[in-house]
Amino acid sequence: MNRSAFFLLAGVALSWPLAASASDVPAAPALAPDATPVADEPSGDIIVVGKGQTRQVQELNQADIAILAPGTSPLKAIAKLPGVNFQSADAFGAYEWSQRVSIRGFNQNQIGFTLDGIPLGDGSYGNTNGLHVSRAISSENVAQTIVSQGAGAIGTQATNNLGGTIEFRSSDPTSKFGVQANGTYGSNDTYRTFFRLDTGVLGDNGPSAYVSYGYLTTDKWKGFGKQKQNQVNAKFTAPVSPDVRLVGTFNFSDRREQDYQDLSLNQISRLGLNLDNIANNFPLAIRIADVANNIDTRNNTTGALGADGFSDVTGNRPTNPAAGTVYPAPYGATGTVDDSYFDASGLRQDYLASFGVETRKGAAIHGELKAYYHSNHGQGTWFTPYVPSPSGVPISVRTTEYDIRRKGVFGSIGTNLGMFGDVTVGGWYERNDFRQARRFYALDSRTVPTRSALQLQENPFFTQRYGAYTTDTLQYYVQDKLSFGALTVDLGWKGFQVKNKASQIVVSDTAVGAIDATDWFQPHAGVSYKLSNSAELFADFTESKRAFVSAWTNGPFSTGQNGFNALISTNKLKPEQSDTFEGGARFKSGRFNGSLVGYYVDFSNRILGTTVGAGIVGNLATLANVGSVRSYGIEAAGEVKLPYGFGIFASYAYNDSTYRDNVPVAGGTPIAIKGKTTVDTPKHLAKGELTYSGSVFFGRIGADYMSRRYFTYTNDQSVAGRVIVDATIGAHVTIADRKFEIQGNATNLFDKKYVATIGSNGFGYAGDNQTLLAGAPAQFFVTLKAGF
Repeated sequence: MNRSAFFLLAGVALSWPLAASASDVPAAPALAPDATPVADEPSGDIIVVGKGQTRQVQELNQADIAILAPGTSPLKAIAKLPGVNFQSADAFGAYEWSQRVSIRGFNQNQIGFTLDGIPLGDGSYGNTNGLHVSRAISSENVAQTIVSQGAGAIGTQATNNLGGTIEFRSSDPTSKFGVQANGTYGSNDTYRTFFRLDTGVLGDNGPSAYVSYGYLTTDKWKGFGKQKQNQVNAKFTAPVSPDVRLVGTFNFSDRREQDYQDLSLNQISRLGLNLDNIANNFPLAIRIADVANNIDTRNNTTGALGADGFSDVTGNRPTNPAAGTVYPAPYGATGTVDDSYFDASGLRQDYLASFGVETRKGAAIHGELKAYYHSNHGQGTWFTPYVPSPSGVPISVRTTEYDIRRKGVFGSIGTNLGMFGDVTVGGWYERNDFRQARRFYALDSRTVPTRSALQLQENPFFTQRYGAYTTDTLQYYVQDKLSFGALTVDLGWKGFQVKNKASQIVVSDTAVGAIDATDWFQPHAGVSYKLSNSAELFADFTESKRAFVSAWTNGPFSTGQNGFNALISTNKLKPEQSDTFEGGARFKSGRFNGSLVGYYVDFSNRILGTTVGAGIVGNLATLANVGSVRSYGIEAAGEVKLPYGFGIFASYAYNDSTYRDNVPVAGGTPIAIKGKTTVDTPKHLAKGELTYSGSVFFGRIGADYMSRRYFTYTNDQSVAGRVIVDATIGAHVTIADRKFEIQGNATNLFDKKYVATIGSNGFGYAGDNQTLLAGAPAQFFVTLKAGF
């Protein structure tokens, strides 16, 4: 769908000959069923700024997601909040290899994610301990998103929330029987359907439930390939008493996405942002691999230089390099084997279920108790020219394979103890049994690919690494809320012990052993003071530590045995820690709603992992404790409700985040990064949107500015700032209790050419690196919705 088609849609929507009185039409553009309100349901504000909270908190509701292109990740919706840096190479923000979110300079591995309290892990692509929210729940079923830009609530089920928490809450079943059906078509042959059936309350004050199914298929916006997802969500609630109910959830996702090519600045300058994998041209991929085998001087398995050329895993060696050998067009004499690979993909299948009991938040005795189980099987594939197949084909399929079996339980109980305040205690236990492998699968033809990137691979010819990892997490917290008229005081602490173990199923170069992170006292203190009915001040302090991760792609076991032993013996492998101080003011008066916050963060024991060689080679990382980071900044957000259904929202964040120590080098000169800006941390983020919500028509146009970002620790390489504009326009009507809606969405409306994700293959100390992903061009979508 081109841009002119989108503006034609706008004209159609604005002249839609359906009439309805204002009293018959929902006030918000979302067509979600008439759900039973959840606790602390947000108002009609664009954001809720955490009134009464003693820390920086902001909330978004379903309407903020519904007005975006259907299927958009809830993480993209929060990108407009101050201090939140979101990146993705696709229009929906759901492509996991490219998806990145950071808050105040802390990356997603240092942010806690939960869904209805269920821990989603650390947001890493490898998903060693959880799953991305886009797989956990369809965006239409997300009722509320709560973002804490500081260290977050101490009761969050997370041991990595150095830089904040993002909590998602699913919508409840509706009180009445209902059906919702949505269909989307758009650019790159995008098809998305969503269907939800609500039972309504069964019997006299009985249980209620819903089940939904979502399907997405879209062609890649450049190159060749598809990204697909099948998704099922179900939820039931059953009242036990006026204050207590049973709750159960079930979520299934099968996501298969072919990847975009990682780029470097050199590649972009030579071949442009549209350079991609060549999944439509297997003979060309074979030719590139053949040329590489003739001129390569690196070991195909380790990436190390060798005087006598490369050797593959079978020990075979090529003929002597042919004089004047060059890569085929368009790569030519300056090309490399890493310019374009044949194909790559991410395949993930997840089951996530929970069951428990919870109280109404305002009950005299309030709390919850829930158990959950998560099963994941996944593969990340790369058609690699660095390891040939035994058949003689100079390419094989390299996988990183994941199998997660997580089970856990969490709960809390609290009550008002009079002069001692409202006291809550809670705990969480999880056992994560994780298996991770690196395997190679053979191709049997030089003319056609005999394996598909969208299929799970079977029958490997070589297993390079295969490890077993267990993580036992035990966490508790105590919190006390004291009220003294206009003054509210929050006091509390949390503590955890996380035990990590690693062993090898197939003997390899990965580290084995055991390590734990234990800290039974991580304090929190906060105050808020109500100046008037429309203004309040708040301030808080939080200490938080990040436990270790068990995998050979992340954490202390991601290095070799000698490196792991050296870190242990010198006591340099300590949990990362952040001390966060913040304070600010909130305002809500008449048509205005806003906040202004300042913060200071000390981050210590920063663990840095660096790798050598192209990402496809898969070399192990070198780990080092490289000291501390200091961050300070301001965040401002404001909303004005204008007459006639218009509204304006804007946010701005300034962040100064710098390394405080140089990187020591054994027997050499330290790497000078002290005083340098932390990677992937823009100093300026500014977002704004103009909205309209009328009795029939609605619309939104939003702009997102991000300043320069560095992708080396010495700051010698960076990508420029950019402004991206999205837009929505549509109309809705209700006729005889049946709701109908048409919605048009444009992403990157003005077709900005830019680098979206940085750090897809990690960050280096200096020099160019193949770790960038291009942003999606202008794309357009039309959605029809119906509900009754």
